[in-house]
Amino acid sequence: MLTSPANARVKRVVKLRARRHRDRERRFVIEGFRELDSALRAGFPVGEVFYCEQHFAARGEQELVRRLRDSGAVCEPTNAAVFAKLSYRHTPDGLLAVAATPELALSRLDVPEDSLWLVATNIEKPGNLGAMLRTVDAVGASGVLVADPATDPFNPNVVRASVGTLFSVPLAVAGTAEVRAWLADHGIRVVATSPDATTDYAEADLSGSVAIAVGGEHGGLDAEWIAGTEAVRIPMAGQADSINAAMTAAVLLFEASRQRRASR
Repeated sequence: MLTSPANARVKRVVKLRARRHRDRERRFVIEGFRELDSALRAGFPVGEVFYCEQHFAARGEQELVRRLRDSGAVCEPTNAAVFAKLSYRHTPDGLLAVAATPELALSRLDVPEDSLWLVATNIEKPGNLGAMLRTVDAVGASGVLVADPATDPFNPNVVRASVGTLFSVPLAVAGTAEVRAWLADHGIRVVATSPDATTDYAEADLSGSVAIAVGGEHGGLDAEWIAGTEAVRIPMAGQADSINAAMTAAVLLFEASRQRRASR
């Protein structure tokens, strides 16, 4: 059992909260029962697991540890002091793992017929990116293309906000030019979201192979995304001219899902 918060392994895990250390070591942290269970169910490889039984809440934590160990993970118990050092949550549930960061190249994605994609460009807030992954999972869309990310998908708060869907939703990260070229090569048209557009999102055709592009929290989509694409807006009845980026993605994705169900 790990009993010292000053242990070198503990310090290395804590450093992974910072993006520069995640990028350098190509590793990231997965914390939480639900998140680890989702990773395991998706076949995502987990390297090492730290657990503290004092935080277990009889949700099947012992069984999950056994399954993780059977999958090849090194599972090590800790005391409460060590887990408090490892955890970034105010109310930890006693499970935290370290995994290798996977490759997220566009070339690894499968492209189904009439595929539906979310393009998330320059998203800064981890909670928004995580919520977008969760919505893509909810509507059964084909995946998420993260263009020019301001936050990386393996930020601990992305993992948490995605409720584990980070491990099951197809995902790629690339620059804007590369993402646009990939979409063009696969015949996927782009529907851009903009408060300045004249077309109501509910009037747009979101069937067929389409990618819904949502911009960052402050600047939205830049001209490169809006030029030459169909731009749509969500009508605002109040003083605000737009809504949260993750909410925008949800509105458009569920409308696309509705149109697809109606056409079947």
